[in-house]
Amino acid sequence: MNRSVIIFIAMLSASLSLFAAVANAAVDSSETLPPPAYCQWEIKNFSIDDPLCGLTGDAKRGKEIATDGSRGNCVACHVLPVDGIEAFGTIGPSLIGVGKRLPVGFLRLRIVDTRRINPMSIMPGFYRDPALIHRPAKNMIGRTFLTAQQIEDVIAYMETLK
Repeated sequence: MNRSVIIFIAMLSASLSLFAAVANAAVDSSETLPPPAYCQWEIKNFSIDDPLCGLTGDAKRGKEIATDGSRGNCVACHVLPVDGIEAFGTIGPSLIGVGKRLPVGFLRLRIVDTRRINPMSIMPGFYRDPALIHRPAKNMIGRTFLTAQQIEDVIAYMETLK
């Protein structure tokens, strides 16, 4: 075999081994921790007016969550006014000025479970009731994609986008 093919195969094998180890560690660590308590929420007029669990969000943390590929990852589908991001997705609408355009309760519903507004949406429900999630991965049973605090942090960040 060609030397570059052998090197490629070795690098691919190492990468796959590392990925498997990280994935197994994630499954193992989440299985040992119980899922966080889930706060029920109520929709009125296409809005969740009350903060989840009565929490207050932090805009700085919300920006970090929105741009983090392993948490909110809003930038995968939306344009945000953030420096240092190489590319933004264009599947969803631009979020520039969203805090001026949309009321907070509507934003909260969009992030919590946008399928309550548009059943055909491909946006994940970041705080959808875990009982409604069909066939979750083992490490996601009883869990939401983001915690109630993370949702409120993202909401606080979105409110700053005026």
